[in-house]
Amino acid sequence: MIKSLVFLLILVLIVFTSFIKNSTKDLDEQIYSIRENILFLEDRFKDSKLEFNYLSSSEKLLKYQKLYFEDTLIKKKLQELKTLKIIDNQIVVNDLKISEKVDE
Repeated sequence: MIKSLVFLLILVLIVFTSFIKNSTKDLDEQIYSIRENILFLEDRFKDSKLEFNYLSSSEKLLKYQKLYFEDTLIKKKLQELKTLKIIDNQIVVNDLKISEKVDE
């Protein structure tokens, strides 16, 4: 009787241990998957935040213009702008055509 009780207890412990081991393995896989997703999303967030911070403010753009380009950038009138097209390996330069909104 005692041998069968000990055997049954050992069997129950083995089954219980196996169940816990499989459960923790599944949890570890889920945790790994979630961490990978979080890392990917953090990278995307950092890139988006960087882009937003550098391109969102006109004041910042003007500051960067002064900092990096000094006086090399100049203002142009719209009439001075040209379009450049490459057709059959030849460069064609035309005046920029600006269409105005027509009120009906």
